[in-house]
Amino acid sequence: VQLQASGGGLVQAGGSLRLSCAASGRTTSAYYMAWFRQAPGKEREFVAFTNWSGDSPYYADSVKGRFTISRDNTKNTVYLQMSSLKPEDTAVYYCAARLAGWSSRSHEYRYWGQGTLVTVSS
Repeated sequence: VQLQASGGGLVQAGGSLRLSCAASGRTTSAYYMAWFRQAPGKEREFVAFTNWSGDSPYYADSVKGRFTISRDNTKNTVYLQMSSLKPEDTAVYYCAARLAGWSSRSHEYRYWGQGTLVTVSS
């Protein structure tokens, strides 16, 4: 499966952005999808996860209550709605896919998008 992330940009603290991850390939709806992020000088970290039906999301504590992950299998797209953004949310955001179920570990995801930069100014 191929993944294409988009939607990043510059936003002021307290603002909102919606990231999209378009998937292409065979049976993309069967994949479990996640968002990760990597800030400058830091390791890649888990942000959010959705199962194939979109009814069992998981979130990192740092974004819980502010970010919402969703998916539209008719459009082969996963979204990350980000609200109440903080400067510490500044990072390159990556979408990732795997077949085998829930995981927050980046090395367990086989497929990755190219990343989209989110910059939150204070």
